[in-house]
Amino acid sequence: MELDLSQTEENYLKAIYSLFVVSNKAVSTNKIAEKLETKASSVTDMIKKLAEKDLVNYVKYQGVSLTIKGKEIAVHVIRKHRLWEVFLVRHLGFQWDEVHEVAEQLEHVKSVKLTNGLDAFLDFPRYDPHGDPIPDKDGNFIKRNITVLSSLQVGEESKIVGVKDSSSAFLKYLDNADIKLGVEIKVLHKESFDNSMMLLIDEQKISISQQISSNLYVKQND
Repeated sequence: MELDLSQTEENYLKAIYSLFVVSNKAVSTNKIAEKLETKASSVTDMIKKLAEKDLVNYVKYQGVSLTIKGKEIAVHVIRKHRLWEVFLVRHLGFQWDEVHEVAEQLEHVKSVKLTNGLDAFLDFPRYDPHGDPIPDKDGNFIKRNITVLSSLQVGEESKIVGVKDSSSAFLKYLDNADIKLGVEIKVLHKESFDNSMMLLIDEQKISISQQISSNLYVKQND
């Protein structure tokens, strides 16, 4: 990680990593352009630059993947982002729907000493405020068996552990509905017409749509 990369280059590596994790295959330039809200031609130009630095592998019409070095940098940026989100929520009074844009700026601070010190100051948190795992200093993620709430059947119990959609609008919806990470839930009913669900949360019944349930990660009780 000795390369002096620009913020834009780091953002590209992070975007490619996140898209690869979802699809587990080389990522198209169009997908990268969509995620970064830029032109496909701009993506192609940047990919060529990153390939010259041995950070990505790119074969025309076959997509983009990260090299070992590119992955290390992407994971390091993700680690900084998620640690800063924890810090902002715990110590500066930010809400979980407010931290993303600020962490986007802070993630580009280069100091490894600062990052490791922040990790220690926060007592080595394992997850960020949205339930996403924070890689350790060696880039290792915690492995966990989770699924989306929409896949559960009537009678099954689980705990909400993360969000698939971390947009401000969705997080605010969860706050208004008093749906929080860590709460125990039970599926009381699943409507066959639209797959909406009736849940039991803290002794309260709540109805949610499939759009909501498909964006909540849960860990089923042992």
